[in-house]
Amino acid sequence: MAAQNRQRLGDILVQTGIITPEQLAEALDEQKHSGERLGNVLVKKGYLTEQRLIEVLEFQLGIPHVVIAKRHISPDVVALVPETLARKYRIFPVERNGDRLVLGMVDPTNILAIDDLRLSLKMEIQPVIVTEEDLNHTFNQYYGIKESVRDVFKDMDVEIEETKSDEPSMDAIESMVDDAPIVRLVNLIITQAVKERASDIHLEPTEKELVVRYRVDGRLRQMMTTPKNTQPAIISRIKIISGMNIAEKRIPQDGRIQMRVDGVPIDLRVSSVPTVFGEKIVMRILFKNNVLVKMDKLGFLPETLEKFRSVYRNPHGIILVTGPTGSGKTTTLSAVLNELNSPEENIMTVEDPVEYQIPGINQVQVNVKAGLTFASALRAFLRQDPDIIMVGEIRDKETAQIATQAALTGHLVLSTLHTNDAPSSITRLIDMDIEPFLVASTVIGVLAQRLVRAICEGCKEAYQIQPNDVYYSIVREWLRELPEERLIFYKGKGCRQCNGTGYAKRVALHEVLVVDKDIRYLIGKNVPSTELKEAAMKSGMITLFKDGLLKALEGKTTLEEVIRVAYTRE
Repeated sequence: MAAQNRQRLGDILVQTGIITPEQLAEALDEQKHSGERLGNVLVKKGYLTEQRLIEVLEFQLGIPHVVIAKRHISPDVVALVPETLARKYRIFPVERNGDRLVLGMVDPTNILAIDDLRLSLKMEIQPVIVTEEDLNHTFNQYYGIKESVRDVFKDMDVEIEETKSDEPSMDAIESMVDDAPIVRLVNLIITQAVKERASDIHLEPTEKELVVRYRVDGRLRQMMTTPKNTQPAIISRIKIISGMNIAEKRIPQDGRIQMRVDGVPIDLRVSSVPTVFGEKIVMRILFKNNVLVKMDKLGFLPETLEKFRSVYRNPHGIILVTGPTGSGKTTTLSAVLNELNSPEENIMTVEDPVEYQIPGINQVQVNVKAGLTFASALRAFLRQDPDIIMVGEIRDKETAQIATQAALTGHLVLSTLHTNDAPSSITRLIDMDIEPFLVASTVIGVLAQRLVRAICEGCKEAYQIQPNDVYYSIVREWLRELPEERLIFYKGKGCRQCNGTGYAKRVALHEVLVVDKDIRYLIGKNVPSTELKEAAMKSGMITLFKDGLLKALEGKTTLEEVIRVAYTRE
């Protein structure tokens, strides 16, 4: 390392006039008592900003600044530096080039750290500057939950009693479920899931271990495994705090947990199912303080949003939002209600559960045990002088019949269904024994939607699709009007920020079926959904797949995601 690079941080800052000798002396004195890095002390005292510190080090030492979040680092490179050393010296390996290691450092003047690694790895060390915040995110990403889990297991000194059937006794389980390490481990699994923006937590028993997976942006990701002998206590702890019967392991059960994570209230819907290796638990995470998203922010194409708005601004009729579980149907309906909300309207909803609390709207939560179902609540609503009614889901014939009756008597009814596309919702209602002429008279519009993963903005890059691409013929078939040079799509290379996946967050695809007189005539004739779809497309309906292709061209998602989620061969 060059001699000038061996200067101490304080000396560099004084020589460049960034701080005074008195400020340095004061910061060094405080550092002796706090044990913090000198740079941290100087930033906290307001003598300089972290950005200014980086600029000085870059200019004076010729050491570049690197954002680790924008890189995907190989596990082999991460393994080169022991976690204890990384945390001790505030460093992280970024890249290996032969016998040279590019090392991210908060303080690149720390010669002790550089010499220590050079000797232990027998490699040349090339320092680069990283920020404190970037490094903290990196530690959470690569070490976070695994390190915390190791700490929990280190504290465990309780052995589960073994029986001939390898099933621990109830006494043994009950003695462990309230044990501090098990309590901490369960809390850690939940809190980490919230931090990772997971929608679901899966605890899956296998022959030799318990696997924990999170569903993030619609895709499952394995986060950790725990030893098999901890499985009964972990599962039982979750069953107890969610109100399930821990003695019953032969049948599926449902429960609920209410808690706060970092001050945020969350609701966990818990489901257990017996498998050959023990009970599998799935927890759906619902945020009680979900922030309402405005219609303009839901990712609609302008033309599609205009069509949908023309539908829900009708004074009466049924509007359906359709899609699989977790496709954002409730978010869309809540945004619609928020836009329709006014002091002149009596709006009532029945939901399971209430995910968005909207001031000025009367919201009811389903309670099946008490006899409060979608159908019974909807029947009661009709005696409450409503203008607009929202039913969380039309699940059965009774609910469908009452919703139809409400629409016929001058109410606007919004609800959801589980179907593959918008036209299929019409045939689904008819399958529930609602007469075709009643469906034609009441349904005024259907919105189908799906969620696809959005491209990570930290590593997005463009490319032009080529004739030898596996999806080229599909793209040309659906985008015939576009010239070859405009077929530019995007993808994420993969970085730390997106866990190397190339994706971060999600974006919605939409398909709006407006029931005009031609569609109404076909519904009355009870034609197949394929005929309804053809007629709707002739009237200008943009299908889910076409909507996805247009959003892929805009760089919101990838072509692969759109085809995975929305493409079907006719």
